[in-house]
Amino acid sequence: MRILVSNDDGIDALGIARLTEAARCLSDDVWVVAPDKKHTAAGPSLTMAQPITMEKRGDKRFSCSGRPADCVIAAFAWLFENDRKPDLVLGGINDGRNVAQDLAYSGTLGIAREATFWGVPSIGFSQVKNPAIADKDTEWLAGFIGRLWENREEWALEGHWLSVNLPMQLPAQVRQPIIGRDKIASRAEVVESNGDRTVIIVPRGRPHTTTEGDENSMIDAGFITINRLNWFGGGRLDEDFVAGL
Repeated sequence: MRILVSNDDGIDALGIARLTEAARCLSDDVWVVAPDKKHTAAGPSLTMAQPITMEKRGDKRFSCSGRPADCVIAAFAWLFENDRKPDLVLGGINDGRNVAQDLAYSGTLGIAREATFWGVPSIGFSQVKNPAIADKDTEWLAGFIGRLWENREEWALEGHWLSVNLPMQLPAQVRQPIIGRDKIASRAEVVESNGDRTVIIVPRGRPHTTTEGDENSMIDAGFITINRLNWFGGGRLDEDFVAGL
């Protein structure tokens, strides 16, 4: 099995090292293509018609000057252009949970989404900040990924991917939450004002809004959360309404 691992925190982040180690418990054909720096809230955005620099950092390990989703494209369209494509794409482990509106903003999930455009099963992993990491976590996480892979017919439908949030400690039981509402980027701070020119900054952080049964409530209770997402997104309008336009 060929596995591609990427992230949005940068190739030197601790999370991608942990995820890569787990992937190598499942396969000896693990490739890493990750951004050369952190890309918070990059979502599924791409770098189009501009140069992207790829740098080999070791055996089967490359950094990319582009965004997280660019890393997937670079792998499929360049690195594996004339070779066998990956069987599974893993994103993460993100430094912080990805919940609520993060499903649209997250570069980690943008990686998984992009992989589905290439017809490849994909999973985005995130974890609360400052988790309690133990040596046994790698083996457990590898087993968890292995179980998802073995049962991919249950979730790897066309255009679908998984979002997995890990709690403070592993192992943990798994729950499927409702998607909550925990708005990030809800305020702006003025850092400079001079006549007609104003400089603002949107600070990091979130209010940690939670309701019973959503991702935040379950993660905070110590559960792993898993959601199957898809990029189809649209719904058909009422035919009579369309006819009357």
